[in-house]
Amino acid sequence: VKITPEVTSRCVNRAIIAELVRLYRESDLGMRLPAYDGRKSLYTAGALPFDAREFVVRLTDEDSGTGVPPREREYRVVIKFAARADLHHLRQFIAGRQADAPQEAVQVLDIVLRELASQRYVAIGRSFYSPDIRRPQRLGDGLQSWCGFYQSLRPTQMGLSLNIDMSSTAFIEALPVIDFVAQILGKDVMSRPLSDANRIKIKKALRGVKVEVTHRENVRRKYRISGVTAQPTHELIFPIDDQMNMKSVVEYFKEMYGFTIQQSHLPCLMVGNQKKANYLPMEACKIVEGQRYTKRLNEKQITSLLKVTCQRPREKEMDILQTVHQNGYDQDPYAKEFGINISEKLTSVEARVLPAPWLKYHDAGKEKECLPQVGQWNMVNKKVINGGKVSHWACINFSRSVQETTARGFCQELAQMCQISGMEFNSEPVLPIYSARPDQVAKALKHVYNVALHKLKGKELELLLAILPDNNGALYGDIKRICETDLGLISQCCLTKHVFKISKQYLANVSLKINVKMGGRNTVLVDALSWRIPLVSDIPTIIFGADVTHPETGEDSSPSIAAVVASQDWPEVTKYAGLVCAQAHRQELIQDLYKTWHDPQRGTVTGGMVRELLISFRKATGQKPQRIIFYRDGVSEGQFYQVLLYELDAIRKACASLEPNYQPPVTFVVVQKRHHTRLFANNHKDRSSMDKSGNILPGTVVDSKICHPTEFDFYLCSHAGIQVRILYWSLLTADKY
Repeated sequence: VKITPEVTSRCVNRAIIAELVRLYRESDLGMRLPAYDGRKSLYTAGALPFDAREFVVRLTDEDSGTGVPPREREYRVVIKFAARADLHHLRQFIAGRQADAPQEAVQVLDIVLRELASQRYVAIGRSFYSPDIRRPQRLGDGLQSWCGFYQSLRPTQMGLSLNIDMSSTAFIEALPVIDFVAQILGKDVMSRPLSDANRIKIKKALRGVKVEVTHRENVRRKYRISGVTAQPTHELIFPIDDQMNMKSVVEYFKEMYGFTIQQSHLPCLMVGNQKKANYLPMEACKIVEGQRYTKRLNEKQITSLLKVTCQRPREKEMDILQTVHQNGYDQDPYAKEFGINISEKLTSVEARVLPAPWLKYHDAGKEKECLPQVGQWNMVNKKVINGGKVSHWACINFSRSVQETTARGFCQELAQMCQISGMEFNSEPVLPIYSARPDQVAKALKHVYNVALHKLKGKELELLLAILPDNNGALYGDIKRICETDLGLISQCCLTKHVFKISKQYLANVSLKINVKMGGRNTVLVDALSWRIPLVSDIPTIIFGADVTHPETGEDSSPSIAAVVASQDWPEVTKYAGLVCAQAHRQELIQDLYKTWHDPQRGTVTGGMVRELLISFRKATGQKPQRIIFYRDGVSEGQFYQVLLYELDAIRKACASLEPNYQPPVTFVVVQKRHHTRLFANNHKDRSSMDKSGNILPGTVVDSKICHPTEFDFYLCSHAGIQVRILYWSLLTADKY
């Protein structure tokens, strides 16, 4: 499909094609009902009566409103035959007789099933949202959550499966602009002018937002905000002709529209081109419904959104079933056109629960071994198998509400718990607890570090405890960044609420975190000590984990951060070392797994995170790995083989750089958390098949029916929790051992 003049909006493209189908379906299109992807591709269930044809479509401009002669735009649409999607290969693939997925055929059927939803709802990625699916909930500051659903057609061992999941995201509330501004600033804006700081704040919030005017009776023209004026409305003037005769905005709106601007102390919205912007009074504008909020949410909004999305498994299952019923796939004209039938029942799959592993603790404790029950256990009567040592530590208090005596009592309790857990932990800090303001975090951290360094006469501070306010914004991140990159200091942060209400369970959990940070080991698997773990215990094996964290939407200059960890002991594979590096913005392939560069003194130098971790494994264990297991997080299915080819090559080069012909076998596994497959207990009344929250039991694994037709993949619930996350594991390659 080619539309002239070219349109960038999928919504407008769809409106053009919908009008074309309305006009020509019974004639030129031969009664075909096509499905459209919103861009360049149109799909029909059979051949059209022509190979190529041009159509003229006139579309009424939605922004022109009523009460005035509607503006019409003319579009020329060329539909040209491109290719046939061959479903034979899809049948072969689903039957397991063909290795490669015929992506085009799957994509065509996916677009067909998305067509009706694309007309009804707001489409964002693979999800659809509407205020009609569930009543929107306010998130604060002019935002509300819209409920929606994710939909994707997937080839599975059963055939083609429709994957449906519930989702929620933030939308800008369709408020009068003045009400939106009042919510953003948290105060009434009707009485006094805005400060420069507040004007900049609302400019950031409103830029790019679409509004419609309300001062022209039935005319509802829409505009996109490009900025906010520096002056209040009553000071704004503009030329009304080529002779540069000027008129004020207040006068113009009164004379032209009979509209009296009441809030002339507020700035105007700027719409259109920045160089030749038009002015619109805030009180004459309303935010257009259905605009997703793409900027960063504040903590209060995140908490509110999580409350909306946090559901018990039974509730989520009922919502999914209700959504499938509401979507009415059996009545979908596009599905009927293409001969697609969809069952409204959830798929029933067989699962098995893997036995929990026995854990080994130190022989000095009353309980030397432990078998977790429903994925849970505690440290009562147990001591860590290898306790770390902390001789020199300090505490810095960033919470105004925590007095020094309270902080001191908390630190003493934590030190005692570390000792009970099996660590060597000095009861007294190097210096008295230091109180500081959160806005002076860098200065405070460096002060404590330097004072301790002076007092210890050159010996370094080993651990810094930090007490944080419960709502601490960027403080946590600042502390970690400064401690790890500037000072080389291990830190442990604790929230105020835990300092006031000291819980033995909380202290035990924190002591376990501290022990690992200080080089200790909390527990090891009994099977590891007795050399009984398949594909790990037989030969020296190193296990890697890798992920890339990308900056949030809107942060265009920040780098992505790649992190790699690797086991540093064998056969226990319990102790890990980690490395991080910055790389290009939104680059998913990890660039520094292996690298070479030229040094003027040393010539060609080799390095990279995999190489460094292989070297540290050999130093720690006295032997080089004979097998590599590489777990990779955060990769979408569309990037599987691009990541595999690049990163597997880097791993092999890192090995070869250490020793000629050193090529240990590599198993490369992608682990996905952000998939949309949900597993529910078959019988919600059978408490033996669920944990106390109603989730499936930890250790539950599914490796049939809903899995890939030809590749090795499985779903695993690996832990217990209120909100259980099922992990999806895909084995991309495994060298022969």
